Amino acid sequence: MIGLISATAAGAAARDRLAAAWPDRTRVYDGPVKDAVRSAFAECEQLVCFLATGAVVRLIAPLLGGKATDPGVVCVDEGGRFAVSLVGGHGGGANELAVEVGELLAAQPVVTTATDAVGLPGLDTLGFPVEGSVAAVSRALLDGEPVALHAESAWPLPPLPLAEEGAFAVRLTDRAVEPAGNEVLLRPPSLVVGVGASKDAPVDEVLGLVEAALRDAGLSPRSIAELATVDAKAGEPGIVAAAARLGVPLVTYSAGELAGVRVPNPSDAPLAAVGTPSVAEAAALARGGELLVPKRKSERGDGRPAMATCAVVRRPARGRLAVVGLGPGARDLLTPRARAELRRAAVLVGLDQYVDQIRDLLRPGTRILESGLGAEEERARTAVAEARAGQAVALIGSGDAGVYAMASPALAEASDDIDVIGVPGVTAALAAGAILGAPLGHDHVSISLSDLHTPWEVIERRVRAAAEADIVVTFYNPRSRGRDWQLPKALAILAGHREPTTPVGVVRNASRPDESSRLTTLGALDPAWVDMMTVVTVGNTATRNIAGRMVTPRGYRWQGSTQEEAK
Repeated sequence: MIGLISATAAGAAARDRLAAAWPDRTRVYDGPVKDAVRSAFAECEQLVCFLATGAVVRLIAPLLGGKATDPGVVCVDEGGRFAVSLVGGHGGGANELAVEVGELLAAQPVVTTATDAVGLPGLDTLGFPVEGSVAAVSRALLDGEPVALHAESAWPLPPLPLAEEGAFAVRLTDRAVEPAGNEVLLRPPSLVVGVGASKDAPVDEVLGLVEAALRDAGLSPRSIAELATVDAKAGEPGIVAAAARLGVPLVTYSAGELAGVRVPNPSDAPLAAVGTPSVAEAAALARGGELLVPKRKSERGDGRPAMATCAVVRRPARGRLAVVGLGPGARDLLTPRARAELRRAAVLVGLDQYVDQIRDLLRPGTRILESGLGAEEERARTAVAEARAGQAVALIGSGDAGVYAMASPALAEASDDIDVIGVPGVTAALAAGAILGAPLGHDHVSISLSDLHTPWEVIERRVRAAAEADIVVTFYNPRSRGRDWQLPKALAILAGHREPTTPVGVVRNASRPDESSRLTTLGALDPAWVDMMTVVTVGNTATRNIAGRMVTPRGYRWQGSTQEEAK
């Protein structure tokens, strides 16, 4: 919850804008400011104070306990010009909150955290539990000193300027080791603990067994990704409470799924009880991995039978491939999600001219693999291979990556051993449509006229089908120096079903500095106006030119009224 505190009418107005925008995330604190700040500080994860920074500093100073526990605090000035991340930039999320508040209030976010200021991800913001000398290692990274990466397994990390050797180090490990003096430990979520339990097994017995198994194997409980069990035990109080205390999700599988998992220690007891010869080992191994701790039972010092079993598996890391649409070219049409994925990626793969568009958004240390036109399949294979090696990868394309772009070849290459995230973008058809007016107001289709990958006979059949169905058509790749006959042929097919006065929009380099557009008709369109940087949108029989804008109504009532007037 975000506590909102203000002292003046202007502050209250800005406060109320945030409260209206985030009704489920915020709570307004009224009354004397000192009391409001004290209450919000104790009750909320974050605060936004519409007060001077000096006043907030004095108010929260007696309340500060430590960066690991203090809420994030953001100050907004009286004029609403700045959103200042004051306390808890990383741990409390104040840096991100300052950016969010700035976007909502049109205020400039002010973030002074050193790593954020130079584009480095903070070591305590990577999504892993972190131990050791975070400040010292971060300072070494900022000062350009060599910081070694010692990764005991490959995990998709964001870009960091790490070396093979150095006096400072970042170690990625799930083993129960203590950090050295100039070292930071990152705990990857690599361990899956399978658990089984008798009815009403005490939570202390379940939890004690898990902790003992990890301790004896030299493994860190901070690397537990999840507890896993059979569906029949999904509501078992001891297992549910153990997962809650460990702060991890409880994942369940059907007895049939677990019965199909090969395990070293099957038993008749669980087969009779829940329908599978193994619960703990099978649940831990259900998604693959290396069995580190075979099934072991709890020990009850009173001689009574054990009520809990567990097994521990180290699951291999899954690489991450984000397929990112950059939009039509204008920076303000690049989505926030796309920006976030670009900054998250340790490896960027893309066409050289697209890389140039967003090079300044990448974090220091990002490895860039760029190539020229015509290497789409090679780029897709490269991106998937990097993800399979455990990297966080972004594969970029213009517009929407799933529309005549890189998502198709990448997903055709990828298998289920990596995580694939699609990031939508504004397509050329949408960008051109916004410039022209509203040509896509009814059913519409996009057709590429390039016969490099599709036989012309197939393209022609699709154009003819769209013409006969009276669907608005946007042509991609309409005309190049070597392919100058396809567009006239496609237009001729449409002309067989639509009047010469049918509106046609021609947009070149939509949203880019040299953007140009014209609204013409099917009979007047000159193919010489068109090249590969152009999209051509042909209206249906209801599309009209209204005040110089191309408009396709949501129904055919305009067409009907026009026909009535003609009578």
